[in-house]
Amino acid sequence: MIGYGAILVALAGLLMTLPHFISEPYRYDNTSPGGISLTIKDPRWVGAWWLGFLIAAGSVALAAIPYFFFPKEMPKEKHELQFRRKVLAVTDSPARKGKDSPSKQSPGESTKKQDGLVQIAPNLTVIQFIKVFPRVLLQTLRHPIFLLVVLSQVCLSSMAAGMATFLPKFLERQFSITASYANLLIGCLSFPSVIVGIVVGGVLVKRLHLGPVGCGALCLLGMLLCLFFSLPLFFIGCPSHQIAGITHQTSAQPGPELFPSCMEVCSCPSDGFNPVCDPSTRVEYITPCHAGCSSRVVQDALDKSQVFYTNCSCVAEGNPVMAGSCDSTCSHLVVPFLLLVSLGSALACLTHTPSFMLILRGVKKEDKTLAVGIQFMFLRILAWMPSPVIHGSAIDTTCVHWALSCGRRAVCRYYNNDLLRNRFIGLQFFFKTGSVICFALVLAILRQQDKEARTKESRSSPAVEQQLLVSGPGKKPEDSRV
Repeated sequence: MIGYGAILVALAGLLMTLPHFISEPYRYDNTSPGGISLTIKDPRWVGAWWLGFLIAAGSVALAAIPYFFFPKEMPKEKHELQFRRKVLAVTDSPARKGKDSPSKQSPGESTKKQDGLVQIAPNLTVIQFIKVFPRVLLQTLRHPIFLLVVLSQVCLSSMAAGMATFLPKFLERQFSITASYANLLIGCLSFPSVIVGIVVGGVLVKRLHLGPVGCGALCLLGMLLCLFFSLPLFFIGCPSHQIAGITHQTSAQPGPELFPSCMEVCSCPSDGFNPVCDPSTRVEYITPCHAGCSSRVVQDALDKSQVFYTNCSCVAEGNPVMAGSCDSTCSHLVVPFLLLVSLGSALACLTHTPSFMLILRGVKKEDKTLAVGIQFMFLRILAWMPSPVIHGSAIDTTCVHWALSCGRRAVCRYYNNDLLRNRFIGLQFFFKTGSVICFALVLAILRQQDKEARTKESRSSPAVEQQLLVSGPGKKPEDSRV
């Protein structure tokens, strides 16, 4: 089944590449004479977006091949299945039924025996599973430790889904870097830190022999440190570009506001987008037409050619402008920003193994399999499905200039960088705070349960000692055993 599932995933990856082969060639708005010269720094640069899906689909298909050579039943599982059948045969034998008649059994023992029979049953029909499912589901959801741990994992998965979906775009817009460089940094820093965090969490649980209280404390400590290292992210970023006619400009910066009639003879289209930059003032114009430029010059170099637009009536002193968006003066901050993100991801992933152990130790043995299934169901429904929608809606509220297609909003051309950073990092901070609260409640409940267990042990120990004294030295040890 694993092999067939991997093949289906590979086919899904191939289907994602079909639009590249069946769609029309990419078209851009020709709003300037000579056309548009795109580079990888241009936000309209598409590139071979389909190549990653193709390589991933081929890798999954190759990884699925060894699964088809596995036996239908593993040797250990086969022996275990035979043992369970023997246990069922002994339990259902007439001699056993006569020995353990219903009249001699208490209601609690019959209930435990019934649960055990459900656990060791080799195969359960669909109708039997449907009958058992609601009772086990409600019993599992009433467990406070299970519910709080799952809610904390929902918060962490919501954070991870938002990061995985929009972090490359956030880095590209915030620090004015290319999409390929942003994804390269994420692949080199963030993903290895996630793996390290999960492994270190498992090693700590094993080496320190952590019980439920220790696992809860480790989860809370990891999330508190993750929350602490998220605070500097609010202050690491780049300011928004000065966009002529969109963002507010001071009187010292030239633009269409200072030359109100500079574009009247141009009749610039409102939906055009071919950004140019004035290097002297670092003011960006939506198109050369909006800068009032009338001519185009191409300067050839050894590695690339640079396009300039001259005779610009909307630019002070008629300075030439370069094709493309203005470069950011703080692009170097992307590395420390991503290092803090990676460190926070590693600390958050410390909770992966101990939280999973809390779930396995917190539910009954016969309900563990179903509890894990319920856990992943909640993660899919409450985290991985709505989180990208929430993050996308929050990011759209920071847009300051939309491109229109058929009179409707199509894509955002410019964002308010400060607002974008505060809302994106703020959502991440909100989900981390929710996870910290859940783990704090888990630790409080576990400590209360541990305190109650110690109190019961301390109350029962004097009774045991008194019974041992009353039994007398002449009796055998078996008679005085409690």
